Amino acid sequence: MATVSYFNGLQFKTFNVSVQNSKFTSKSSLSPVNLISVSAKIVPQNSNLKKEFTKPKPKFLVRAEVDDEWGPEKEPDASAIAVAEEEEPPKEPTEIDILKKQLVDSFYGTNRGLTASTETRAEIVELITQLEAKNPNPAPTEALTRLNGKWILVYTSFVGLFPLLSRGTLPLVTLEEISQTIDSEKLTVQNSVVFAGPLATTSISTNAKFEVRSPQRVQIKFEEGIIGTPQLTDSIVLPENVEFLGQKIDLTPFKGLLSSVQDTASSVAKTISTQPPLKFPISGARAESWLLTTYLDDDLRISRGDGGSVFVLIKEGSALLTQ
Repeated sequence: MATVSYFNGLQFKTFNVSVQNSKFTSKSSLSPVNLISVSAKIVPQNSNLKKEFTKPKPKFLVRAEVDDEWGPEKEPDASAIAVAEEEEPPKEPTEIDILKKQLVDSFYGTNRGLTASTETRAEIVELITQLEAKNPNPAPTEALTRLNGKWILVYTSFVGLFPLLSRGTLPLVTLEEISQTIDSEKLTVQNSVVFAGPLATTSISTNAKFEVRSPQRVQIKFEEGIIGTPQLTDSIVLPENVEFLGQKIDLTPFKGLLSSVQDTASSVAKTISTQPPLKFPISGARAESWLLTTYLDDDLRISRGDGGSVFVLIKEGSALLTQ
């Protein structure tokens, strides 16, 4: 206490302290202080405190990088940044994408072209012409691998197919699918039609070979036709009514007879389904034909036959089939 009183009795002069750009090192966990600026007055205890307190307060400017008790801040995960950089915004549809969607939408309700009105046909022809002008593969026979696979017929103007398409409108008979399967390595083409009835499904197909005659044209020679063995379905689903020739036929009275008929028909269908498919040769003038591919990409193919008929096909598995 005597020492404290001694220092209190001493007279000190006022002085300023200014420290800038000083670097301090500490043995603690704190990082070095980069910049400290201090401006302060130190006065003896017996000075006029009221006057000193009215003077500007000390100003401190401190910039430091300090690690907390949990350690240094972690850098962002590089893999997360990489993934974020790889994500791209959805691409805007191209003009071809828009034309393709418009074309597929125009097929709705036309039964593959059988019931298309004159106005709808004109619209379809216009869209096909625009797509053919933008064909990304102008020489499709030079890229035969793009032709590989199963193609589903969605539209045609070939009147030779109209009787076949109209058979699908008969009661209890459905035309399930018309397709073309191409193997570019074996140079083979198989055309297939699948029908579905109350008890079974069956197919009619033709096998052919083709030769490349130009960058767009192939010559097709049919070799045989095949009537597939009917495949038995699980059960008969009888609708309440069917429309035939503009009239609705009530099928409710027939439901009582369905169970006995189904048992008999099932046994017959099972016997037939064990038989091999029926093959027959194809000869004569109809054994050969040619096909011109005027548009081709990974989803859509447009071909023209020797009579000027148009065929539009979509690759199996394409999203265009679900639109």
